[in-house]
Amino acid sequence: MKVRRVVPNIPTMEMNDSRAFYADVLGLEVAMDRPLGGQRIMTLVSPDNPTAQVTLVGGGAPEAVPTVTVEVADPDAVFERARAHGARIVYPLTTEPFGVRHFHAVDPNGVIVNVMAHVGAVNEAR
Repeated sequence: MKVRRVVPNIPTMEMNDSRAFYADVLGLEVAMDRPLGGQRIMTLVSPDNPTAQVTLVGGGAPEAVPTVTVEVADPDAVFERARAHGARIVYPLTTEPFGVRHFHAVDPNGVIVNVMAHVGAVNEAR
């Protein structure tokens, strides 16, 4: 299994202040900022190391926000392994209109993990 990156997801009720902290204090740059359902998701990236990232998630119930995102080459295969392992799936394997195929599983510690891959032209360019 190829893991491409692991990104912490930080729930926030103060998106603008959080963006300012990660951008102005730590020097990360906004790579993505979009609505998702009733939430807003913003990914900030190191200009020197594009796999060093933080994702801010605002506007939703913090307990429902995945704590970590793991980008993999084949989310379908990981989904099948998670099911075979008996992992609790809390968001089904889905291809989103914005070009991400993912699912959410709960690890043995109760941590929600977003397992994902970019699909289409974005993924082919990686």
